[in-house]
Amino acid sequence: MAAKKPVKLFKIGEVMEFSGLSRQTIHNYTMLGLIKPARRTKAGHRLYGEEVFEILEKVKELKRDHTLTAIKQMLQQPPTGDQPSTKDVEESDHGNRQDSSG
Repeated sequence: MAAKKPVKLFKIGEVMEFSGLSRQTIHNYTMLGLIKPARRTKAGHRLYGEEVFEILEKVKELKRDHTLTAIKQMLQQPPTGDQPSTKDVEESDHGNRQDSSG
């Protein structure tokens, strides 16, 4: 039986350092559901998994041309050919642009 590789969890300060985003931006993305903490400490602090960095990079890239609401919809789509087009996602957003400093 193979041993399970320990999962590295990152505090918000580490996510800030490695991603270049502000604490407020990371908090906003968490509240919007773009990223999710892997778990919380006993004190209630959020801990993020390694996958958060890939997601944050994708969000940074998509944010140039899309609203955060549209990005959330894009991230929630399964990776198949059945994804709605970017135009469909933007139209379903009804022009309601949510933005965050960062």
